[in-house]
Amino acid sequence: MGGHDAGSQHQFTGIAKYLNSYTITCVLTTYAGIAVIFLYLKKKK
Repeated sequence: MGGHDAGSQHQFTGIAKYLNSYTITCVLTTYAGIAVIFLYLKKKK
């Protein structure tokens, strides 16, 4: 059981590393979208 958990942990670390960079990209894209919408609404008023 311990050996299996260790293998899963190693695999999870690789996935987490990929998800981490993917999450950062997602967050930056989201903030950029919010900024564009905010500026558009501000300009509209």
